[in-house]
Amino acid sequence: MRILDRYISYNVIVVFLSTVFIFCFLYVLIDSATNLDEFLNSKVSLPILVQYYLTSLPLILVQTLPFAFLIATLLTFTNFNSHNEIIVLRSSGLNFWRIVKPAISMAIVVSSIIFLLNERLVPKADADIKKIKAENLIMESDKKNKKKSLVQNLTFYGLKNRLYFIDTFDPNSYEMNGVTIIEFDNKQNIKEKVVALNGKWTGIAWKFFKCHVTTFSEIEDVPTKIKIYNEKLLDIDEKPEDFLKQRLNVNAMNIQQLADYIMRFSNSGAKRAINNLRVDLHWKIASPFNNIVIVLVGLPLVLTTGRRKALTFTSLGIAIGVGFLFYVCNSVGLALGKAGLFPPILAAWLTPFVFTSIAFYLIQSNFE
Repeated sequence: MRILDRYISYNVIVVFLSTVFIFCFLYVLIDSATNLDEFLNSKVSLPILVQYYLTSLPLILVQTLPFAFLIATLLTFTNFNSHNEIIVLRSSGLNFWRIVKPAISMAIVVSSIIFLLNERLVPKADADIKKIKAENLIMESDKKNKKKSLVQNLTFYGLKNRLYFIDTFDPNSYEMNGVTIIEFDNKQNIKEKVVALNGKWTGIAWKFFKCHVTTFSEIEDVPTKIKIYNEKLLDIDEKPEDFLKQRLNVNAMNIQQLADYIMRFSNSGAKRAINNLRVDLHWKIASPFNNIVIVLVGLPLVLTTGRRKALTFTSLGIAIGVGFLFYVCNSVGLALGKAGLFPPILAAWLTPFVFTSIAFYLIQSNFE
């Protein structure tokens, strides 16, 4: 590695590690202050709290690493700019890409770390956090009395080889809407498909309304009989609390597991639920690259703002603005994808593509 690369890399790494430490500290401080009443009421011991936040570390890092690296990169190059080092580098014949090469290389490394965290540690950490909360942070009285929020797009694989897709499920009244239940035989061929407008737990069994029951051929997997019922009781072993315990948690699945799940049930007929899962899949693939994209957008803005005396607050403002705008646009894209207005792959990749195009436009306009 050349002296210039080492010099730039060292400065970026120092600021990056400091920023990551500050972000993690602030996260723990704010979260502990926000949940202080709950910790005190539950009489949570210090070792449990330490275990809780150490377990949360992969999730914290995944959320903070991109923004921390963006701030570190922009602050470093702002400092170079304020000391006229960028002018010296440009005067020596180095173009934009040669100057920022160490930062882009490190952005790729950070993105790889985020990808590995998402694939290897985040799924287990998410499950462990929920277990710690259930065992130590939620009192029994709260479990019984606290009103639970409506569950959207409930999906899980239940007993008797059945796959459940439910648009909405109310944990308080045990009512559900938009129900699709697909039963498979031992060879994973569709045996029976139930589609109901809504359903309700009677206290003994599940009753469904406006219900279509389709029976399939054992050989060709084609419908052989369709029956329509205004009301029908179904032999379902799961009770209401089982629906929440067994529901699909996308955060607890890596890319391969989610892809296999979608492939297995892509022909189930539950188009809305499968579409949402495909959006989540493409987002999992695209999200590690977000770090590179926002750095590419931020660097030309910093290097063209206040060329000789760029202020620290200017770079921080650019970092906050770029990061905020990117994640707002990305959230809108994902929402449109889950609403069916965008194809899943477009919903996940549209924002990175647009911001990458903006970055190359800024670079070409100002440095070439």
